[in-house]
Amino acid sequence: MREPRTLNTIVIDDSKMQRTAICTLVRKHPKLELTAEYKNGIEARIAMKEHPVDLVFLDIEMPIISGFDFIESLKERPQIILITGNPDYAMQAFDYDVTDYLLKPITAERFDTSVKKALANRTEPDSNLSEDDYIVVSSKLKKVKVPVNEIQWVEGVGDYIKIVTEDEGILVLMTMKSLLETLPDENFMRIHKSYIVNLEKVENFSGSKVEISGQQLPLSRHKKAILEEALINSSTE
Repeated sequence: MREPRTLNTIVIDDSKMQRTAICTLVRKHPKLELTAEYKNGIEARIAMKEHPVDLVFLDIEMPIISGFDFIESLKERPQIILITGNPDYAMQAFDYDVTDYLLKPITAERFDTSVKKALANRTEPDSNLSEDDYIVVSSKLKKVKVPVNEIQWVEGVGDYIKIVTEDEGILVLMTMKSLLETLPDENFMRIHKSYIVNLEKVENFSGSKVEISGQQLPLSRHKKAILEEALINSSTE
């Protein structure tokens, strides 16, 4: 598999000091190309119509339009890494399926971890897989083939995700969003910020739990009705 090309990157932050700090980190990274910086989302949105980008470092708390409003205004979304000094935004960030979420002050180590996630998103195989197909992931510096129909669930583990099959748990450095986009929509669903399940493996569920192979997995309250509908559709296909 080819290495990903350099990611064209922009920074959007109303604070000049913070914007400069992030731009410095971007310029130093060998896999990022800083194409522009903006003090608000309106300027960035106008420019992006003419100059598409791969990755956006986006401050949440900004005047004119917030980072969340900016995301909702985009017709085509690049990868987005949200930046904020307020940890209370973490759950809301999950709803927007961003690549990562950075808390200020940002360390170089944590910044590099976010970039690794963005790069991993660019190296995954095409989606539209059939039941008999497999995905290829990088685990422990090796490429691993994982048959899609053997996946029971996917679990977030810190900066990694764990793909759980009947026989093993495969630790991979990539985002939940990236993997979910790779898997067939009709068979897989994100039920919690840290869990994706194979609908065909679900044995039971309640208002707060999903059971697969005797294991209880957390179910977000607002996902219960969506899961119930998905299971009905899955059983009738």
